[in-house]
Amino acid sequence: MQDSSALAIFLPLALGVIMLGLGLSLTVADFRNVLKHPKAVVVALLCQVVILPIACLGLIYAFGLSPALAVGMMLLAASPGGTSANLYSHLAGGDVALNITLTAINSALALFTLPLIVNFSLIQFFGEGKVIPLQFSKVMQVFVIVLGPVLIGMWLRSKFPGLADRLEKPVKILSAVFLFAVVLVALIQEWDTLVTWAPIVGLATLVFNLISLAVGYFGPRLAGIDRRQATAIGMEIGIHNGTLAIAIALSPVLLNNATMAIPAAIYGLIAFITAAIFGAWLKRKHAVPVTTAG
Repeated sequence: MQDSSALAIFLPLALGVIMLGLGLSLTVADFRNVLKHPKAVVVALLCQVVILPIACLGLIYAFGLSPALAVGMMLLAASPGGTSANLYSHLAGGDVALNITLTAINSALALFTLPLIVNFSLIQFFGEGKVIPLQFSKVMQVFVIVLGPVLIGMWLRSKFPGLADRLEKPVKILSAVFLFAVVLVALIQEWDTLVTWAPIVGLATLVFNLISLAVGYFGPRLAGIDRRQATAIGMEIGIHNGTLAIAIALSPVLLNNATMAIPAAIYGLIAFITAAIFGAWLKRKHAVPVTTAG
């Protein structure tokens, strides 16, 4: 794993612009609508906390991964959705208010679920557990990065709707440019990691990513949730917070194991690409009107 100083500086700036752009398109009523229909939140949490860890465990045995890589995969599965999921959902026509709500809930819930799942995997693959405390400050950082710029954007929308309308399109374009730049910087920075480890764990992370996107979208659709909310859940569950998983794996006071960080590092690169393709497919699929034979 190479030094991530470039991403550490650039990523918060990029996310700030992205979340500001999302805030410009939101109103308080959007969040009220989410709270009025809690079914989507419950289904999303069920997919995130129960279905994905089980699916990940199956993949680990199917691919015969080493104990360290297996724990890294479970750490990834236990991590909440990444903040970039909000932008992907926005670009794909998803319910962004639901995304932001899920990001907040998942980040708080991860204080309890992530240590449980990781400790289970340590016992399962190494025969011993370890206390994995998540610092409250880390969760608060997610709230600040996500909610701060969103609240500013929403305030501009409520006080200066004309300005918000004029800013929305250019900020959306700038957000997409920033996202592309983040992917490019990450790809350049982690190229050696990708080349070295992709043949070993790359296919497993790709399959897990595709399963995450599929479970996140088609699961809610089968449960009767509408397309916009299903799109939001698909992106939220399909793009895990790889940065958090890497930080836990590398932290000297937590796992302190570079190999455990490999799945999240490769997943982070893959997810940016697959989510873009999946989002484009969803947008195209729902943009084409259904015709009936005459």
